[in-house]
Amino acid sequence: MQNLAQPWLVYRLTGSMVLLGGISFCGQIPIFLLSTVGGIVADRYSRHRVVIATQTLSMLLALILAALTLTNRVHIWHIFVLSALLGAVNAFDIPARQSFIVEMVDRPDLMNAIALNSSMFNASRVIGPAIAGILVAAIGEGWCFFANGISYIAVIVGLLFMRVEANARRVNRASPLANVIEGFRFVLRNRPIHALLMLLGMASVTGMPFQVLMPVFADRILHGGPKALGWLTGCAGMGALAAALLLASRQTLKGLSVWIAASATAFGVGLIIFSTSRSFLFSAVMLVPVGFALMLQMGSTNTLIQSMIPDELRGRVMGVYSMVMMGMAPFGGLLAGLVADRLGAPLTVTIGGAVCLLAAAVFWTQLPGIRGHMRRMIAAQREVVTE
Repeated sequence: MQNLAQPWLVYRLTGSMVLLGGISFCGQIPIFLLSTVGGIVADRYSRHRVVIATQTLSMLLALILAALTLTNRVHIWHIFVLSALLGAVNAFDIPARQSFIVEMVDRPDLMNAIALNSSMFNASRVIGPAIAGILVAAIGEGWCFFANGISYIAVIVGLLFMRVEANARRVNRASPLANVIEGFRFVLRNRPIHALLMLLGMASVTGMPFQVLMPVFADRILHGGPKALGWLTGCAGMGALAAALLLASRQTLKGLSVWIAASATAFGVGLIIFSTSRSFLFSAVMLVPVGFALMLQMGSTNTLIQSMIPDELRGRVMGVYSMVMMGMAPFGGLLAGLVADRLGAPLTVTIGGAVCLLAAAVFWTQLPGIRGHMRRMIAAQREVVTE
């Protein structure tokens, strides 16, 4: 709900496509800058406690934004500052939370656990925007922020009731800089992980900014307002939910790399078709396969990478993953806002889709050479678990 209400609030206050890109940049650039540090924290300290701390801070930030909005004291700079602070919190939350999944389930269940986690997230993307669109139109954005804030209470209570057996991890006494370098070195030296993250990074920079421009499509292109924005976002979430459930139903990792290549291709094609639509119904329908393809690529990539990395490096590698998946997005969001201001939102999304298609084509050519390496890395981690 907050993810829909916040950009709509910025758009209502300013009407600026550049500031829509700017708020996305401000909220996600801390992830690019700090997620590798967050990865070190996840490898050195209790991931359980780190997640409790980050969720508590996220709750406080949401309630502050709610208070400012509901009292009509909110200014654009408030939104930018709070968005940047939430991005800093997420830089520590995402690596810890992604790594924490492995401590909650056995490795053979990892793929299903990641997929089920994604399905929960995307179920909220279906329900939340639809509710937010109605609430924003009826009583304003502030109540969406308030609902988000109080929802963290259930999350924090659930985390406090967890009794997770801490995994024994190697004590790393190297400097933080050496830790960061070790994580990047592992990614760069292992071609499959490098290739997967490059493909995901291109989608993050050139494809995902369609979400930043969604208020423009809802208002200026499709003439629908906040309710239309809720439906469009909900349709994308519905497709993503279907992809997550499909991943959750899988029993093996076999063929997952082909799914990634195919979904990256479908994502690019879907974006291009969506950008040409001037019909609300057709645009909403097209966002279902767009959301499906994006979720399938992200979920499959996450699953494969988590299956290939040793636990002592998990936090740092997932920090790099976070930097690529979400930390690169602000550059794409800012660029999309600037380009859309000159060329229009539809052409901007068309260009992004075309670049995603080109990246997918490159990955298809690399795939035969990296699949064998993937199998060896996965087998090596399975041997470690059974020892």
